[in-house]
Amino acid sequence: MQDKLEWAEGRYEEISEQMSQPETIADADRLARLMREHAQLEPVVTAWREWRSLRDRQAQAEEMLQDADMAEMAREELAALEPALRQKWHDLQVLLLPRDPNDDRNVVMEIRAGAGGEEASLFGAVLLRMYARYAERHSWRFEIIDANMTELGGVKEAVFTLSGKGAFRRMKFESGVHRVQRVPTTESSGRIHTSTATVAVLPEAEDVDVQILPGDLRIDVYRSSGHGGQCVNTTDSAVRITHLPTGLVVTCQDEKSQIKNRDKALRVLKARLYDMYQSQKDAEYAQNRKAQVGTGDRSERIRTYNFPQGRVTDHRLGLTLYQLDAFVDGDCDSVIDALVLADEAERLRRLSGESTP
Repeated sequence: MQDKLEWAEGRYEEISEQMSQPETIADADRLARLMREHAQLEPVVTAWREWRSLRDRQAQAEEMLQDADMAEMAREELAALEPALRQKWHDLQVLLLPRDPNDDRNVVMEIRAGAGGEEASLFGAVLLRMYARYAERHSWRFEIIDANMTELGGVKEAVFTLSGKGAFRRMKFESGVHRVQRVPTTESSGRIHTSTATVAVLPEAEDVDVQILPGDLRIDVYRSSGHGGQCVNTTDSAVRITHLPTGLVVTCQDEKSQIKNRDKALRVLKARLYDMYQSQKDAEYAQNRKAQVGTGDRSERIRTYNFPQGRVTDHRLGLTLYQLDAFVDGDCDSVIDALVLADEAERLRRLSGESTP
């Protein structure tokens, strides 16, 4: 591990020098690549230098133990340095963990009502608003691609994107079955019903990831249905794209413009194809995704929202919070942070061949 850290520091200094050279400054593409690599290495190099500084202080304190007048001070210094060194080394291990190549991507998310009829659709609307509020808290862009709503304002199916720093890294843990327990507004006897909604999380594909031939697509246009204003229902603005080789179908009717709907639908199609091809090509990657926090199967219940008791329980963590109102208003970081940490802990556990110096 120290060899990796020394290499990272050397590479960081090399890039710093290259970035200041006139020929690099004149090459915008090369400069951008070097700046990205420099930014990725910077936290590793900073932590490595801080750890070395702590080790130097530790060595000095150990020398002071030989001096009777300084021994007590040295023991106090060593007692404080030991946990600091352990924590800094842990931080370095986390920084050196192999990254999910999709972590910096934007996200395409899909919500579908499950068991529970209209109540499941109303719960889908709660989840849609929750993710919109979460995006707002993180200054991400939230954009509806397509939504199939019920007359009561429920969501049968919704597809949307989240764009911003760290979107996939944090949202990938939301994939799975979400369960709600509450008394429906249509329930006269006050009985608690259990309903479900399924959330799928896909990394948004870039053009270089998925190549789609024009002949592989069938594009149909039709009049939009549902909310959206006069133009939505009077023009053929809605778009349905079928990827003929795979049979994947994507629709978009959120915009009044057919061109905008087509562009949005293509983004979702590319994300679905990227997810499918990647899973087929790299079975080990898919297995790692499932093992991140002990789950990953979209058919598996991951979280329960119990409204009568005001609690939310994440079953992967065994974590229960009595802050349901705040959680469904987008204050989800307490759970998502715990999931990210659990993922790091599991990957550290699997990391072999490394030991604390």
